[in-house]
Amino acid sequence: MTCWYEGPLAAFDTETTGVDVETDRIVSAAVVVQDAPGTRPRVTRWLVNPGVAVPEAATAVHGLTDEHLQRNGRWPAPVMHEIAEELAEHAAMHRPLVVMNAPFDLTLLDRELRRHRASALDRWFEASPLLVLDPRVLDKHLDRYRKGRRTLTDLCAHYEVTLEGAHDAGADALASLELVRALGRRFATRLERLTPAELHTLQTTWHAAQARGLQAWFTRSGTPETVSTYWPLRPELPTAA
Repeated sequence: MTCWYEGPLAAFDTETTGVDVETDRIVSAAVVVQDAPGTRPRVTRWLVNPGVAVPEAATAVHGLTDEHLQRNGRWPAPVMHEIAEELAEHAAMHRPLVVMNAPFDLTLLDRELRRHRASALDRWFEASPLLVLDPRVLDKHLDRYRKGRRTLTDLCAHYEVTLEGAHDAGADALASLELVRALGRRFATRLERLTPAELHTLQTTWHAAQARGLQAWFTRSGTPETVSTYWPLRPELPTAA
């Protein structure tokens, strides 16, 4: 039987106006599907006119300007619906979805759906649950004592995965997908007997422990930052009274 990391995988990535999932917006997104290692991936892309100004700092990262997005981007409402439908199709086929730092991209998508469609992301997965594989969580658990940063670029360098055109949603999604395959092979003795569903459940526990460790470090260093333990999707913030 083919191991999950040698079988069909999909991957999702976004580029955004910033790093706050509650207020920032998606400006581009991509879903990459690969049926088996070495086969040609299928890429679906979306370009979004977010309806708000794109900060220069964000443009410096992904290269997408206000002018370009206003001229070529689509309105957010139909795009967010199409992305959610695409992810739901993969869930229905029990195809694992690779998302690097999943709580960021999936929570941001959820907030965009609430903002533009008055609907939560979870609604699309009531029939078939989403099976997420997060290379950041997997790597931090499987090689927890390794020093150094664990960004997508860093992980690709460590696992010898090609990343061409970083900060393009399609390129980052494909690299994340290949990274999960590389992680599976590197740690085959620990992963090959686990199903994607079992791994999804385990990652919720692993991420929570990782978040608590990071929160403790922030507290010791006097950094006023709160780390969420939720994975792969953060709950909606309560509405202020």
